[in-house]
Amino acid sequence: MSVTGGCTALLVSAGRGQRFGGETPKQYLDIGGVPLLRLAAERFLGHPDIDAVSVVIHTDDRALYEVAVAGLGLAEPVDGGPERQDSVRLGLEAMTTNAPQKVLVHDAVRPFVSHAVISGVVAAIDTETGAIPALAITDTLKRGSPHEAGGAKIAIAETVPRDGLWRAQTPQGFPYGAFLAAHRAAEGLVLTDDAAVAEAHGMAVAMVAGDENNIKITGPEDMDRAERLMQSSASHGINRTGLGFDVHRFAPGRPLILGGIEIAHEFGLDGHSDADVALHAVVDALLGAIGAGDIAVHFPPDDPKWKDAPSHIFLKAAGDAVTAAGGTIRGIDLTVICEAPKIGPYREPMRRRIAEILDIAPATVNVKATTTERLGFTGRGEGIAAQAVANVELL
Repeated sequence: MSVTGGCTALLVSAGRGQRFGGETPKQYLDIGGVPLLRLAAERFLGHPDIDAVSVVIHTDDRALYEVAVAGLGLAEPVDGGPERQDSVRLGLEAMTTNAPQKVLVHDAVRPFVSHAVISGVVAAIDTETGAIPALAITDTLKRGSPHEAGGAKIAIAETVPRDGLWRAQTPQGFPYGAFLAAHRAAEGLVLTDDAAVAEAHGMAVAMVAGDENNIKITGPEDMDRAERLMQSSASHGINRTGLGFDVHRFAPGRPLILGGIEIAHEFGLDGHSDADVALHAVVDALLGAIGAGDIAVHFPPDDPKWKDAPSHIFLKAAGDAVTAAGGTIRGIDLTVICEAPKIGPYREPMRRRIAEILDIAPATVNVKATTTERLGFTGRGEGIAAQAVANVELL
């Protein structure tokens, strides 16, 4: 098992949602026109501490899943098991080839988990300790008589002391290797949540602050509250989209810098800076999303200060401008247009480099390539073009 580092979020979406009735499992129902599963996935995709998102689904739900997460760029889903505990174990087993250091397990029907909760859980995990978000119980607790549990009236059997009692939420986070071992050891046992699995294996589990809005959609009555939360969330922020486009011709005697990395090629690109056409397109997309002009406004091509400057400086500045404007980068989609070199082998390093410069999750960035079927200047091999779209949420 090779460890890749970082943190992976595992969304558990294999349940059947029988309390809702009907044919569609609740995780695929819409809130504000968006499936619950997608809302949950986007919370983790947009978080800088999360390097990847994996989803466990029911084998019968593949078509529903594909529609729900279209365009998010998630990895192949994992088929779940008969019970939630089985599904989590199968999801963990699927990560063994490229194992993360930390893993968060989250209910796909908790679509409003906050960045603060995710950050708190990730920060509390170490090599020996897991962490869960939780809320202290403030209401008085009563235990009902088991003999009348199914009736209209339930007699109070006793008042239960609430001191030291907490309500557990998700995501629940753990060191990956130890948590996988705990789930393997617990196979065949019935435990109530992932923290219980870890505890049964002797792992310490800490509690961090939860969030009242981190609700679990359990029955139809929860949908009304979820709709209200969705409307409230929409009223606090707006999404803005920016488009960037750039072109540079090939030039001899220069290294080819593309997407923040050096690529082996007989020509570099001509420009005042390092001429990284890909990063320039992303810079313009980010600046466009916040209405801050373009790259030439901030870094004039006739200013000697920027002669041969690495373009990661420009991209970092654009990311800082987004933050200063009260924005959060929710997605970047970059397309490189050229006949040569072949971009495929460099897509993943470029994606991770862009995410690193902007301090965002790699899953937020998508890199792809195309040709112009040998038409135009790119088709003739005279240079490279790039276009980028950036989505920014402004508060």
